[in-house]
Amino acid sequence: MKPLELNFLNTLECDMGNYLVAGGSSGIGKGVVERLLKEGHRVHVIARNPRDLPSHDMLSFEAWNAEGEDPNLSIFESLSGVVYAPGTILLKPFHRYSNDEIISDFTVNTLGAVKVLRATLPLLKKEKEASVVLFSTVAVQTGMPFHASISMAKGAVEGLTRSLAAEWAPFIRVNCIAPSLTDTPLAEKLLASPEKKEASAKRHPLNKVGSVEDLTSAVLFLLTPQSSWISGQVLHVDGGMSSLKLL
Repeated sequence: MKPLELNFLNTLECDMGNYLVAGGSSGIGKGVVERLLKEGHRVHVIARNPRDLPSHDMLSFEAWNAEGEDPNLSIFESLSGVVYAPGTILLKPFHRYSNDEIISDFTVNTLGAVKVLRATLPLLKKEKEASVVLFSTVAVQTGMPFHASISMAKGAVEGLTRSLAAEWAPFIRVNCIAPSLTDTPLAEKLLASPEKKEASAKRHPLNKVGSVEDLTSAVLFLLTPQSSWISGQVLHVDGGMSSLKLL
């Protein structure tokens, strides 16, 4: 698939926004891209490959790897919002993690977000109001075995969320979503059979595994003016796992 090209002439509307979605070619990120396009916004995706992104005149793509250099973003003059969706799932006993694996988790989940936000800050500042949405995990608040590496990386993301929300107020809002297990390509090994899906669902008070739609709706809420008085928050979209215990 060739990189998509922008063709925005004669399509500008006053309520259209410019959004960047890192990791927008798969899973939750792709769901966010599709919703933004449906609502008439312009979207630029940076990811390792375009996979099955739709062909759309309001969509552009640029290859970028979170473990590489800072992205070079010049596609828009300003940005209404940024979503950082890349993630990892590497679950194993603590003593079996190598240093390289822990560093890789931190690089993709945390340092990658730093790189994107550093590159997009000048563009976010040009908007009267802008919004950033990052991703954590339910395993930061709720201790879970075999989650040490991802919990450390995402715990740093939550700290980054609060720090930047304070530093960038009042013009740039920064929030974070902490999901539980969600049915995406990233989690396919954990949900590879009906039995695994059923067992995962039963661990949640709402008796279901999260869907891309569940998370996409939360992202769009935090990304748009509907949440204009919310910043520095970690929103738990986790089927009740972080706060409920059913007898």
